[in-house]
Amino acid sequence: MTDLINASTVFRALAPELLLIAGALVLLLASVWVPQHAASGRAEGAERTSTIARFGVVLCLLVALVVAIMWGDGVPGTDDQRIAGDGFRWAMDLVLLMGGAFALMLLDQDHLHSGSYGPESPVLLLLALSGMMILVAARDLILVFLGIELMSVAVYVLAGSNRFSGRSAEASIKYFLLGAVASGFLLYGMALMYGASGSTRFVDIAAWIGAHPGLSPLFLAGIALLLVGFGFKVAAAPFHLWTPDVYEGAPLPVTAFMSACVKTAAFGALARTMIEVLPTAMPRWHQGVWWLAAVTMVVGNVLALSQRNLVRLLAYSSVAHAGYLLVAVLVGGPAGTSALVFYAVSYTLATMGAFAVLISVGAGREGPLMIDDIAGLWLVQPGLATAMAVCLFAFLGMPFVGGMGFFAKWYVLQSALQASSPQTILAIILVVTSAVSAAYYLGVVSAMFMRARTEGARHPIASPVLRSLIAVSVGIILVLGVYPTPVMNVARQALTGASLSAGPGQEAAPASAPRLQAADYIAP
Repeated sequence: MTDLINASTVFRALAPELLLIAGALVLLLASVWVPQHAASGRAEGAERTSTIARFGVVLCLLVALVVAIMWGDGVPGTDDQRIAGDGFRWAMDLVLLMGGAFALMLLDQDHLHSGSYGPESPVLLLLALSGMMILVAARDLILVFLGIELMSVAVYVLAGSNRFSGRSAEASIKYFLLGAVASGFLLYGMALMYGASGSTRFVDIAAWIGAHPGLSPLFLAGIALLLVGFGFKVAAAPFHLWTPDVYEGAPLPVTAFMSACVKTAAFGALARTMIEVLPTAMPRWHQGVWWLAAVTMVVGNVLALSQRNLVRLLAYSSVAHAGYLLVAVLVGGPAGTSALVFYAVSYTLATMGAFAVLISVGAGREGPLMIDDIAGLWLVQPGLATAMAVCLFAFLGMPFVGGMGFFAKWYVLQSALQASSPQTILAIILVVTSAVSAAYYLGVVSAMFMRARTEGARHPIASPVLRSLIAVSVGIILVLGVYPTPVMNVARQALTGASLSAGPGQEAAPASAPRLQAADYIAP
């Protein structure tokens, strides 16, 4: 009877993930249930892929509704604390489902131009999304690895899902080989931590650290290897070398999905691990993460300066943003987790909007998208040029025009400066590197608005769905840039269980958090 009760609790705690996996498997069966006729094989396959992608969007919305209901009802994790049921999990789930729905719409629209995706591509994206949700809910090293592998294996295949592109196949192989090495580091680190502490549960490992403050070399080696594995997953320097090649070779919808959702899920797991497992061991890992954040911010922004390829530019920009998010992880506690959630919302919206514009400009073409390809975009598609500019300003963190991005960076800065051990130098590096990023972001904006259209440039094709997606993402960025209070209040409630008591370098969260206003973030 006890086993049945425990199983029921686990199933209830994992209800959103199980619903998403079940829906994905139903869509997979539906994709092969009706036989495909040779006479109309390609056209019928194309229609089938689009239909599955659209049902996938509906499934994401349904799962998001379940997540919202469970958050509102305060559903806890399992009794043995292997699965989280806190605000941080639910908030990150909503961000991931938003990004997944946007990515499915991008895949559908790109498929209409290129016809390069099979019916399994939307299903793989949904399965990767379920792995991400397991990852941010995991409070056990075994579940962390299960979530990472479910996410990673599906994304390895998605990177090569363009069946007519050799570059896509190359990206898939590179990502798989390097990802397998990183997973080995991660798994070996987990094994060493288990060997030292005798448990894989976060709560048990944290208790062991409290009872053995002089950590053994075995456990310290485990922490180091764990950081190496997570460093690859979040594309932190110097573990970022795969990022530009894989982002460039993968199909644009998959690149958008990797840039936004994979990064969000990996940072969610990293933050939970650092805050719930290793807070009392902070003196041992603080310096390593500090240098990882600093180097990542500098390397990402400096290498982006010389890029003429738009996707590689956004890839190095993604590396730089990983550095900014590492600052929030380093701060930890309520301020760090809240800043992480708010930044994830802003970054996901800007990423999906920017890649929707690139898909419109590329319109199924083979070959890299260069800055010259969007030169003079204002002259032929002023709406697309304006939307791209807003997304780039959000990446930059410019007030008002890219206002949500500004508040996201300000939130991270505030958390760094108001920690009990202020991270002043990291905050300065963040500000300086953000100023450096203006050079390449504004370079793209300048090309769109101040250069003539290059001879022979193709006319962008933006379908009504793409236009709607761009309008939604840009509209939310602009509205929340003026009035960010709703997302700030949600982010303030997105706390891990450990954050509710105390996080590294932070005081315990108040029982009733004050209402946040925009003035709180712009006042001196």
